[in-house]
Parts: sequence; C-alpha cells; structure tokens
Amino acid sequence: MARILIMASLVLGSVAPVAAHEVRPAVADVEVSAETVTIHVDLAVEALVSGIDLGSVQDTNDSPLSGYYDQLRALPPEALEKALRADWARLAPGIVVQSDGARLPTRIASVRIPPVGDADLQRDSRLVIAADLPPGDAPVQVGWLAAYGPLVVRQVGEGDVYSGYLAGGELSDPLPRQGVADVGAVAEFLRYVVLGFEHILPKGLDHILFVLGLFFLSLNLRPLLVQVTAFTLAHTVTLALAALKIVTVPAQIVEPLIAASIVYVAVENIARPRLGWQRTAIIFAFGLLHGLGFASVLGEIGLNPARFVADLVGFNIGVELGQLTVIALAYLAVGHWFGQRDWYRARVAVPASAVIALVGAWWFVERVFL
Repeated sequence: MARILIMASLVLGSVAPVAAHEVRPAVADVEVSAETVTIHVDLAVEALVSGIDLGSVQDTNDSPLSGYYDQLRALPPEALEKALRADWARLAPGIVVQSDGARLPTRIASVRIPPVGDADLQRDSRLVIAADLPPGDAPVQVGWLAAYGPLVVRQVGEGDVYSGYLAGGELSDPLPRQGVADVGAVAEFLRYVVLGFEHILPKGLDHILFVLGLFFLSLNLRPLLVQVTAFTLAHTVTLALAALKIVTVPAQIVEPLIAASIVYVAVENIARPRLGWQRTAIIFAFGLLHGLGFASVLGEIGLNPARFVADLVGFNIGVELGQLTVIALAYLAVGHWFGQRDWYRARVAVPASAVIALVGAWWFVERVFL
C-alpha cells in the first residue's frame, strides 16, 4: 500500500490538471521600416494591467492577484483601455525595443479590446506598440520581461519570415530594417527541435500522460516499440496536414478527445493488459488527434515558408525526443528498479494507470463542461 501511495503522489505531482485560465503566449507581429518599429501584439491586456507574474505561474488562478485579474476581465473595453493607458508608465520599461545596443522608448499606437464575453475565457485584445528608430541601418531586437509571460515574435516582411518563441526575458534575433534576418538554416532547425521538445517537456502534460499510459502497458520492448511507432506515424501525418492548412479541427473538439485518449489507454492497461491489433489501431487514431494538438503550437509560432519542411521536421524531431525522454525517465524511476518484481503490475503499473485515468477523466470533464 505504501508503494501505491508513493506512485500515485509522484504521478499526480507531475501532472497537475490543466486549468481554465492557463497562461498562453502572446503573439507579436513586428514591422521594421527604416524609421520606425511597429509591434502588433495579441494578448490578454488584463494580465499586464493586473501585475500577475506570468513567468512564474502556468495558471492565473495560482496568483494572489487572480481576483483583480477576474475583475479586469469584466470591464468594458473603454474602461480596460483607460486602465492600460494609466498604467503604461509602469509597463513600458518592461517592453524592450533596442537597436545597436540602445533601448528605445515605446508608446501605445492603438488598442483594440473586444466587448466582454464569457468571463471564464481569455479576452484576446490587440495592442499596437511603436518606437522611433535612430538614423542608420542597425537591426532591431524586441522582447519583454519574463514576468509578462512567453512571447511569440514574427517579423512581417517579404521573402523569409523570422519567427521565435521567447521566454524568460529573451530577446529576438536581430531584425533588419526593411528586411528579414537570415539566422541560418541549421540554427533555425535547431530552434524548432527545441520548441518541439519543450512542447512535451515540460509543457505538454496531456501528451506526457498519454505516453506514460503506453509505458505502463508492458516493459517488454516489442509492445512499447509498436505503440510508440503507431503513435509517431499518426501524429506526424496530422501535424504536417494541419501545418499545411489542409486539415483544421477546432481545439474545442481536439482537446477533450485527447483527454479521452488518455483515459482509454490507462483503463485498458488495467482491464486488458495486452497488445493487440485493436489497441494498435486505436493508438494510431489517437496519434492523429495528438498531431492536431501539436499543430496548434506551430500555428501560434508560425513556420518559415522558405524552410517549411526543415522546420516541420525539426519540430517533429523535438517532439519525439521529448516522448523518448518521458519513457526513459519513467523507466529509470520505476521500470529499472521494480520491473522484474512479481508485484510490479499490481503495485506499480495498475495504480499508476488508475491515477492517469482519473486525471484524464478530470481533464475531459473540465474541457467539455467547465
């Protein structure tokens, strides 16, 4: 019983349920002319005004300022814009626009805030920030404080299009005036590998649980290899199709079905712990769903049209490395030490699968009804 409790606490501690007010990255489209920088940011203005440290929480409900944040969500657009402009002197220093190593003052060019809708959903506003450039041709870097949360930066221009995912207060690569910086094919490929890996570890809690569900079926190599191969082939297909805009499915449909897939594999581990063609086929089908989930990340970040295939492959490689890392960590944590014990299934695999099923079931309920 002690081992069961330990396993349950380990799994629950590493896979907290995804909350309704989960922090999402802001998306900034940057235009750099010879004289000005214009940044069009899609974000939750309420999060900036409230002062919540978005770099240290994954859900705004975890912040002591969550009550104020919810009050701001209920404000009409005019009142929220007034609060933003009144607070700009505090917020502006955290928004970095620099050229040739010098910080440039920023200003609000315009704000577009939608009317109040469902207060339980994030209200995406458009904040346009501008800065004047000094004479010369020095490129520009943009970014903001880690406390403002993750930021996707995309430069608008002809030809190649730069895109980057910034976290922890990072700055973008240098963005040239009236052009786009070529950061190099290898560097860009590696950046997408890292993005794919990070989407699994530490950010992809639902994908982590699904992979753990595959792991706890059996420690034998063949069942694990067959399952992972079917899952990989499937999500590779839909990731490519979704990235090419050939297939699009709303997140309101995909996310609950991903939660249901977690429940299925975990329950089957308990009720029918063997690999058959039915399980392989179902895992393939679930892989198609997870591929659509992966594609939502690429939809936010964007892909370089000139290196579309390479960036897509890099992201997929990162996803696979993340999944293999999850399996390796699970093996080192329990499989290596207890896998050959007679009681492994009864005291480790079954309790762990039960916890995974419960978390997946909660996510399904939350994503459908809450």
